[in-house]
Amino acid sequence: MDEFGIDPSFANELLTSSYKPKVERRGDLIYLILHFPLLRGMGKVPEEEIDFLIGKDFLITARYAQSDPLHSFAKAFEVNQVLGHSATATHGGHLFAAMARNLYRALADECDVLERHLSDIEEHIFNGDERSMVVRLSQTGRIIHDFRQRLLPHKEMLTSLEPQATRMFGPEFAYYVRTIEGDYSRVRILLENLREALIELRETNNSLLTTKQNEIMKTLTVIAFVTLPLELIAAIFTMQTKSTPIVGMPGDFWIILGLMALLAGTFFVYFKRKGWL
Repeated sequence: MDEFGIDPSFANELLTSSYKPKVERRGDLIYLILHFPLLRGMGKVPEEEIDFLIGKDFLITARYAQSDPLHSFAKAFEVNQVLGHSATATHGGHLFAAMARNLYRALADECDVLERHLSDIEEHIFNGDERSMVVRLSQTGRIIHDFRQRLLPHKEMLTSLEPQATRMFGPEFAYYVRTIEGDYSRVRILLENLREALIELRETNNSLLTTKQNEIMKTLTVIAFVTLPLELIAAIFTMQTKSTPIVGMPGDFWIILGLMALLAGTFFVYFKRKGWL
């Protein structure tokens, strides 16, 4: 706070995490809070908060957990500084734009991971694993939903950032803010495409499951319809009466069994011709 002349209220906010995003300018300092989703496994998507203090000749970030995209950006920035590849007219706004674009590109890479996951689910669905894919589709749907919800406030924050940043860095800086918005929009489009693909896969999976269940129910119905008259015949010949036909004749058991087999075969042939089997 003393070294960079940071407003005390901003400095106090850096001590603890914030639940809501914000963008605020005081003098030659812009304070921006954004929450980025983290894709870790197939459970609920957590989020990481990154606070940006953007000054004319410096950029300060505060975070409450390790951020791989920021770490890789810092390493690349250090390498460019050593090799002398950094731009000569860089201010805090330019550095923030490069850092923010790197963060959104990392989110685009996470979308590619989800796309490959959906492709794997699709392959399993058409290989006959519809039942086991119900849970995986639900888990993936939750991830995409959480991903989208975490990114919803970013549009408003970036829109609010543009007029404040252009007043501080000049009208030409609007271009850099719009490039950030472009990378953000790309991630949102990727998520919408993933959401639509998920809906299609879920409907396809449900249709295949319903078709299989209908086939099973049809087969069970046919079997029940075939066995019902056979049970009736068996019950008739077990009646203790003096005039029951066939009963008492030589080979009566095999005669009755043959009649039942003939009747069952007739039913099966009939159902087969009707296309019910």
